[in-house]
Amino acid sequence: MTDETPTTGATGAAPHPNANPDEGATAASPTVAPGLEAAARHATADLPHTPEDQGSEEAVRRKKRDVPLVAVVTGKGKGKSTSAFGMLQRSWARGYRCGVFQFVKGGKWKVGERKAAEALSASGAGGTIEWEIQGKGWTWIQKDMTESEDIAKAGWGEVKRRIADQRYEFLLLDEITYPIAWGWIDVEDVVATLAARPGFQHVVLTGRNAHDRLIETADLVSEVVNVKHPMAAGIRAQQGIDW
Repeated sequence: MTDETPTTGATGAAPHPNANPDEGATAASPTVAPGLEAAARHATADLPHTPEDQGSEEAVRRKKRDVPLVAVVTGKGKGKSTSAFGMLQRSWARGYRCGVFQFVKGGKWKVGERKAAEALSASGAGGTIEWEIQGKGWTWIQKDMTESEDIAKAGWGEVKRRIADQRYEFLLLDEITYPIAWGWIDVEDVVATLAARPGFQHVVLTGRNAHDRLIETADLVSEVVNVKHPMAAGIRAQQGIDW
């Protein structure tokens, strides 16, 4: 056998070129093909939970490794809310109690994600999804609120109450970065509320120009970069792609 001849394993197949466990691919190193160690590491990632799994009073859905996270999806590219809605679907599929607060889109926006979420929640096949959209005022407010700043403040006040009550295990604050940037919602209040949230609550915040304090506080921060957009070619937003 020469140095150029690959060795074989028990099956007679040549070993993976990255068989060294230290050379397995990760999401942060996508140019390296995954090695054997990576395959073994992911093989048990979705095994059913056992009575030994712990994490909260509802341990059936969580393992000891599970940690409640704050995530921020920001940047000038398209897909920030889309990414967050993907996480929402994952949480729903795992039986989580989920909540969505949309801070910018009003009642005239009939977003496809909301229609899908309502259907999923009604199916009983997973968790629950509650959806609050600002419109003319949040659903728990009886009076007609027309000032956007007041609406945003009312929404944040209700978010704080629901966080304190541990109403959700997954909470999406869609486009909340805008009222924060405009000074309508105090960023330090947001940071303090997220840092002190009780129990097990994942919180995802989306929108452009996320405040530096949000980025400092978050456990996960992703930036969507605009490489190319159809609007530059005069193509308007369209159903099924944008809402």
